[in-house]
Amino acid sequence: MLTRRHLLACPAIALPGLSLAAMGPNDKFDLLIRNANVLDPSQNLSGRRDVGIRHGLVAAVEASIPPERAQRVLDAGGKLVTPGLIDLHAHSYPYGSAIGIPADELVALQATTTVVSAGDAGANNFAAFRRFIAPGSRTRQFAFVHIGIVGLAGFPVPELFNIDYARPDAAARVVAENADMVLGVKVRMSENVVARHGLEPLKRAIAACEMAGVPARVMAHIGGVSEKALMSQILDALRPGDVLTHCYSGARNNAGEGTNIVQDGKLLPAALEAKRRGVLFDIGHGGGSFDYTIAEAAMAQGALPDTISSDIHAFSGNTPGMPYMPWVMSKLIGLGLSLPEVVAMSTAAPARVIGRIPKHGTLQVGAPADLSFLDVVEGPVEFVDTMGNKRSGKMHLKPAGTVVAGVAFGRPYQSPFSVR
Repeated sequence: MLTRRHLLACPAIALPGLSLAAMGPNDKFDLLIRNANVLDPSQNLSGRRDVGIRHGLVAAVEASIPPERAQRVLDAGGKLVTPGLIDLHAHSYPYGSAIGIPADELVALQATTTVVSAGDAGANNFAAFRRFIAPGSRTRQFAFVHIGIVGLAGFPVPELFNIDYARPDAAARVVAENADMVLGVKVRMSENVVARHGLEPLKRAIAACEMAGVPARVMAHIGGVSEKALMSQILDALRPGDVLTHCYSGARNNAGEGTNIVQDGKLLPAALEAKRRGVLFDIGHGGGSFDYTIAEAAMAQGALPDTISSDIHAFSGNTPGMPYMPWVMSKLIGLGLSLPEVVAMSTAAPARVIGRIPKHGTLQVGAPADLSFLDVVEGPVEFVDTMGNKRSGKMHLKPAGTVVAGVAFGRPYQSPFSVR
């Protein structure tokens, strides 16, 4: 007898139809992208390629594909074309979260094809996100449900000053009932969110994941935790596969102390141990959570990021740090990472965290036809972090276009217009 868990665990059943039918001699690609400077770290692919798309999937990646083989042709003009950018930490629940932005409104600024709503909704308001927000979005959407039952609906009022809002049983139910799109449980551990409740909110988030009965990760937000010792306790509590977001935050606690993974210039031993154990370090830049001095020290001492994300929301988007995916990627290049590394951290790596779609985050044949177009702008550029520290760079990335599920945002328009 097939149980719910068997159905969720079997991609062939959970994702029917995700296969590529062989093309006949008279068949045409739905969309052909020509003259693309393709970069797909998942298959060590770099260079000029044409990409043929059919039935919403990547059907061919070849040196040259004749335009007459396609219904529509999009000339990339030599722009950098990558697998669709995946933002593992965004806030994309407008109207239900106090800080959410419509995911499709971010496309022109981020070139994102997939976003993860990072705790916008709790158990009491997740159903509205699922029923009314995600289905109307062309951008693919997944979520972490907040351990607090109302999510971020009450922002800027701290959601866990009253620890009774943290309900493991309620969060576990949402994770279990929505395991196709919910990745796990989000918890914010800053003192200005949880007061002096110490490790208890994280303990409840972990308990919710374990109670759900399906694979589930914790995404733990740090930045100004209440005491220096608490940061090591948080790191020790996180399990392999859990996500530490705002990993390079320099935010201070209420007493003005630096209490994050770098303290007094030194990376905490617990941070290195967490990395070795398989805890994932996520950027989560945001409006107050990326400090160059922390990033430089952590990276030099062995704590490189695993995933790049924006923490974009209605407040962070207005800050001087400009936490949009291509800009954040550019900052990491300025810190010494290569272009292929930052693309991998923004595509294949977050796709593995999501783990719901075969070949997601790649341009392999049979992958979802999600692509991001970027301009590589050479020349001096100045970046600023969320603490006012400035650094110079030699190049930056600009969004230049997006294709989701084989359909371009903008020209060439598909007629009749339909997606998925």
